[in-house]
Amino acid sequence: MAVLTQDRPTTLVESTPAADPAPLGLAAFALTTFLLSGNNASFIPESVWIGPALFYGGLAQFTAGMWEFRNRNVFGATAFSTYGGFWMGLGIIVVLADVSKTFAASLAGSNLTNGLAWFLFAFAIFNTYMLLWSMRVSTAAFMVLLTLQITEILLVIGFFNLSHGGTAWWLHAGGWAGIVTAAVAWYTSAAGVVNGMSPVPVLPVGAPPIGRLGSPMPRRAEV
Repeated sequence: MAVLTQDRPTTLVESTPAADPAPLGLAAFALTTFLLSGNNASFIPESVWIGPALFYGGLAQFTAGMWEFRNRNVFGATAFSTYGGFWMGLGIIVVLADVSKTFAASLAGSNLTNGLAWFLFAFAIFNTYMLLWSMRVSTAAFMVLLTLQITEILLVIGFFNLSHGGTAWWLHAGGWAGIVTAAVAWYTSAAGVVNGMSPVPVLPVGAPPIGRLGSPMPRRAEV
């Protein structure tokens, strides 16, 4: 008598663990944030951040997000994939503005600063709930998203202010807040690298502020 597929016993085996992609994602985010924030704070030259935004903060961070899906880490996958897309999207806006006269014309006058304000405002909405859920991950992750939230809010105010004829003061403040964000992200990345190389933690990242949630998807595969 033939055995139906649904009647066959299912064997569960542990999948081969992958290396933690979070340190790469954080490092890519930190470096690109540092370069753009330094430009906003007016001590790093214009446009030097575009290449890293496309290929490091963008592509490398997006790839880290895809590997977080492989690790069944929904928080890391969502955060890194989204901000990888953020950097690629921001970088391509600048590239298109340089190479396409039609695209550049659509951003003439206050349209550019107004558009950037809404661009950052949309990501600030995403960052708000990720900030809340980061309290279930670690203190370091929470601090990365907290400083990023402050940075995004300052930049939103700054770009809206510029689009209405204001000064660049808020934009510079957002730039300096971004430098702090990059420093926190770099520390968290460094901690992930060295702690992953050691049997015991070397650099502390802090316990989750409101307690860790258990993973709803244990790391195993069906065969």
